[in-house]
Amino acid sequence: MFRFEDPIYLYLLAVIPVLAVIRWLMIRQQKKRLRRFGDPELVKELMPDVSRFRPLVKFSLLLLALSLLIVMLARPQFGTKISHEKRTGIETIIAMDISNSMLAEDVTPSRLDRSKMMVENLVDNFTNDKIGLIVFAGDAFIQLPITSDYVSAKMFLSSIDPSMMATQGTDIAKAISMASHSFTQQEGVGKAIIVITDGEDHEGGALEAAKEANERGHRVYVLGVGSPKGAPIPTGDGDFMKDNTGQTVMTGLNEEMCRQIAQAGGGAYIHVENNSSAQEKLDEELDKLAKKEISSTIYSDYDEQFQAVGILALLLLIIEACLLEVQNPLLRNISLFKRKKLVAVLALLLMAGTAAAQSDRQYVHKGNKQFRAGNYADAEVLYRKAIEKNPRNPQAVYNLGVALMKQQKDSAAVQQFMDAGKIETNPLRRALSYHNAGVICQGKKMYGEAIDVYKEALRNNPADDETRYNLELCKRQQKQQQQNQQQQQQQKQDKQEQKQEEKKDEQKQQQQEQKQQEQQMSRENAEQMLNAAMQEEKQTQQRMKKAQQQPNRRKLEKNW
Repeated sequence: MFRFEDPIYLYLLAVIPVLAVIRWLMIRQQKKRLRRFGDPELVKELMPDVSRFRPLVKFSLLLLALSLLIVMLARPQFGTKISHEKRTGIETIIAMDISNSMLAEDVTPSRLDRSKMMVENLVDNFTNDKIGLIVFAGDAFIQLPITSDYVSAKMFLSSIDPSMMATQGTDIAKAISMASHSFTQQEGVGKAIIVITDGEDHEGGALEAAKEANERGHRVYVLGVGSPKGAPIPTGDGDFMKDNTGQTVMTGLNEEMCRQIAQAGGGAYIHVENNSSAQEKLDEELDKLAKKEISSTIYSDYDEQFQAVGILALLLLIIEACLLEVQNPLLRNISLFKRKKLVAVLALLLMAGTAAAQSDRQYVHKGNKQFRAGNYADAEVLYRKAIEKNPRNPQAVYNLGVALMKQQKDSAAVQQFMDAGKIETNPLRRALSYHNAGVICQGKKMYGEAIDVYKEALRNNPADDETRYNLELCKRQQKQQQQNQQQQQQQKQDKQEQKQEEKKDEQKQQQQEQKQQEQQMSRENAEQMLNAAMQEEKQTQQRMKKAQQQPNRRKLEKNW
């Protein structure tokens, strides 16, 4: 298969006949001037070395070289591989509850994290299936449209957090209804809606939505996460969420509601605990669904041929420069440009130039084979060798980014996608490069960088709805992230102010205690002195009393 990557440049070929007409007018004007000098036959005999056909050959070579250069700008390509890929599987849309109650830790590590692990394991088991992702709380929106890109599904899954929802609560009905309208229009393929929730339906209408989905041929499966006994909801600062009365909120799994929704949706209810039994039951239920060919694509790997065209154009220019308009007496006996020798020389130069020019392409093809075999590290090495040969090869740079992304070398992959977008000439491929860079940045919660590259992708491909959706989602996530950061900063400030106030209160309390101790010591001293004085006075009075009670006696020293 042959095609031009940028066929718009082929319009420049209209210049060729214009130049031919100008050349014909110039030759005609030249003949008129020669007739003024005399008879044309006499003038020709006076100029025996002038060739009549060499100027025409030189001009033809120039026109041919110019035509080849224009064709080279249009990038001719040959299809080197065409493969028909047929996939059979089911379509699954996961509606995940991300309300605050999913932060409860009655399952390890938490209800939300446990749900993410189950979805990730489910995606790992998918091979020929399509998957979509919807998140809901008091509201619902599509996190990932239905796709077979499992890498993007995991990236979007990792970024899910209750802070994404501005409206809290649990509206299961809206999530089921949105999921039911998000499938493809293909008939005969099994379609499943997997609702992952703790069953606290605050809005109602879930049973009616499940029945409607079942009537449309969509099975509704409910994964109940949590314990019926209930558990508190951590707030992240070591405390638990409280209601308006100040009591700690206890959120429990409503198994009866989950069973009713699953029964109305024609599916099954599965209780998620701290083991793998729920995963196994879910896989068994999905295996029962009808599988059908859900997509058939044709993949073509085109090989660039502009290098060979460029080599041929350069060769024609060299021949035109070496070919004189007059015959050279010194080279009359050299038959270098006879037909057979000329064809052989052209063939050798063309083969050598093509082999040298396509060396980077060969590395790319080898890298593609390793990539399809799952040997991403080996593919990375081959792509890097191709870039060493030709740093301006956009396919090698882009494929290197994909190989790095498969190895979870995200920062290096983003750089490669950005470089590919800069050197790529095709707007659609350039948009794809920037889109992939945006997906990685979004998965890493680098929303500002993701928004910039998504905008660049839309400039190159304004019709890309997926990029536009991701851009709007990033803006919402960035806004929520900024609000969270402001709240965290405000909480830090409040904590610091609270600590300062507590320190001040402690200092005041210490001062008061010290004063109280001093006052207490002074009171005790006074009481001790008063008690000592009273005791001494009491003893004095007792001595005086005893002295008064004794009779007066005179002591005679002599008896005479």
